[in-house]
Amino acid sequence: MTGARVGALGSDGGAGRAVVKKLYIYVVFLFIVVVFSVARLDQVEFFGPGHFLSPASVVNMLRGAAPILTLSGAFTLLMISGYIDLSVGSAMSLSAVVFALLIREGVPLAVSLPVTLVVGSGCGLLNGLLVMRLRITPVIATLVTLNLFKGAALLIVPNGLSAIKSVPGRAMPGWINDYARAEVLLALPGAFWVAALVTVALVVVQRWTLLGKYAAAIGGNRTAAELSGIDAVRWVWVLYVIVGVCAALAGVARASYMSLGDPLSGDGTELDCIIAVLLGGTAFAGGEGSVAKTVVGALIIVCLTTGLMTVIPAFWQTFAKGTVLIAAVALNHLLVRERGQL
Repeated sequence: MTGARVGALGSDGGAGRAVVKKLYIYVVFLFIVVVFSVARLDQVEFFGPGHFLSPASVVNMLRGAAPILTLSGAFTLLMISGYIDLSVGSAMSLSAVVFALLIREGVPLAVSLPVTLVVGSGCGLLNGLLVMRLRITPVIATLVTLNLFKGAALLIVPNGLSAIKSVPGRAMPGWINDYARAEVLLALPGAFWVAALVTVALVVVQRWTLLGKYAAAIGGNRTAAELSGIDAVRWVWVLYVIVGVCAALAGVARASYMSLGDPLSGDGTELDCIIAVLLGGTAFAGGEGSVAKTVVGALIIVCLTTGLMTVIPAFWQTFAKGTVLIAAVALNHLLVRERGQL
C-alpha cells in the first residue's frame, strides 16, 4: 500500500515537472513583459506615447527583431542535431556588407538578393566542410570561420569608411529601408513577415519532415542513427547550409534596417541565438528541442535588450546579457537532467 502511494506521488510529480517544462518559457516571457510594462518605460521617447506594450513600441521591437527571428529557428535545428555554428553573426555581417555594396553600386535587387543568399549558403558550405568532412570540432571550426567571415566583411569596406554607405556620387537608394521599415501588414515590414514565414517553415520541417526527424536522431545518438541508415554527414551539412542562408536573410534585413552594410553589425548575434535556443529548452548536446519555443526565447532576448537599453548604460547591458546566458545554461541543464530522470 505504501509503495502504491509512493508510485502515485512519483507519477504526479513527474506530470507536474512535464507541465513546467512545457510552459516555463511562456511564463518567463510573460514575467519579463509585465516587469517592463510597470517600469514606466513610457517616459522614454523610444516607446512613443504609450508604454512597453503600446502598438508603437511593439512594432519598433519587432522591426529590429527580424534578424534574430530569421536565424533562431535554423540555429535550433542545427543544435538539435548536436552541432553548433558560432560564425552566424559574422556570416550575417558579411551578407549585409555584400548586399549593401551591390545595392549602392546600382545592381538590381533581382540580382543582389540571390548573390547575397549564395554568399550565405557558401558560408554554410564551408562550415559543413570543416566540421563534417575534415572532422574539426564544431566550436573550433566555426570560431575560425567567425574570424574569416568578419575579416572578409572588413576587407570589402573601403579604407576610411566604417561601413558600406552613401558616399558622394554613389548614394544608397532610399528604397533600401522599405524591406525592414515600410508597413506591409499590421504595421509590420516585409522583413518581419519573411522571418515569420521562415519560422513556420522550420517548425514544419522539424515536426513533419525527414530532416527534422534525422536531426533529432543524429543529436540523440549519431552512431545509432548511422547504423539505421541515416547519412549524418549529408544531413548535418544541409543544416549548416540552411543556417548560412538564414544568416544571409538576416543580413539583408539588418542592412535594410540600417540603410548600410556594417561589417560589425552581426557581432553578438551568435550569443543571442544560443541564449534563445537554451531558453527554449533545446539540449546543448542535441537530441531534442523546439523551434517554436526558441522563437519565444528570441522574443525574450528582444524584450530584454530593448527594455534594458532604456534604463541602464550600454556596458551594463552586456553584463546583463551574460547573466541571462548563465541562467539559460543552468535552466537548460536542470531540464535536461530532469528529462533523464523521467
